[in-house]
Amino acid sequence: MTMQEIIETVRGFDGALVVTPEEGSDFPALSWGDAYFYHAPDGRMPERTQPYGTIITKDYPDDTTSVLDAPGRFRVNINVGRERAVSLVAVGPAPTEVDVFHRHPLYGAAGWVCVIDPGERTEGAVLDLLRQAHESLRQRAERRARRA
Repeated sequence: MTMQEIIETVRGFDGALVVTPEEGSDFPALSWGDAYFYHAPDGRMPERTQPYGTIITKDYPDDTTSVLDAPGRFRVNINVGRERAVSLVAVGPAPTEVDVFHRHPLYGAAGWVCVIDPGERTEGAVLDLLRQAHESLRQRAERRARRA
């Protein structure tokens, strides 16, 4: 599964906004080439909301355990909640192993999981989890709108 296939799938979700910072954009240079997934039916990036999923294509200064600086490597990160994260994460694989669920190296305790280079074993689950995370935020936004 390619990064572009994941991005195109998420773009098809109702009310999805996919932000893909490019070189020369107003986004920090470190984020260029990555992707950030939001529920934003108005098409504007939320100011006070974190994405529910991301794809990163390189090591960040405080996040190098996935060895993403290797050519062609990327990691999908998804907020699935603490309980779900525990049931998804494989015990024992090296933090650099591809196509398996890992606890996110920085946000695992907050319920984030990740997959380096999703493939045959994880691609269906990755797309399902992104869809579920998106749907959860969509439903939350609808509940808030009803209360307002």
